[in-house]
Amino acid sequence: MYLDSAKKAEIFAKYGKGATDTGSAESQIALFSFRIAHLTDHLRSNHKDFATSRSMKMLVGKRRRMLDYLAAKDINRYRAIIKELGLRR
Repeated sequence: MYLDSAKKAEIFAKYGKGATDTGSAESQIALFSFRIAHLTDHLRSNHKDFATSRSMKMLVGKRRRMLDYLAAKDINRYRAIIKELGLRR
């Protein structure tokens, strides 16, 4: 499996406050970004997989809403996570 518990803990430790910090906006955005990157690679070779395409679009929407929430709540945390993940608006 592409995303096991060790990989999740690594993402949460890097972007959150610790390995068990699954609820912070930064850690959730990082996890969504990792999953979106995986699905993008999958869709490059399986362009007719419409169910996965829909799932990826829903994940992008979730990440966008989480980023909007973070921008409204704390602009400095928003700018930090955008820079760290290499996202742009």
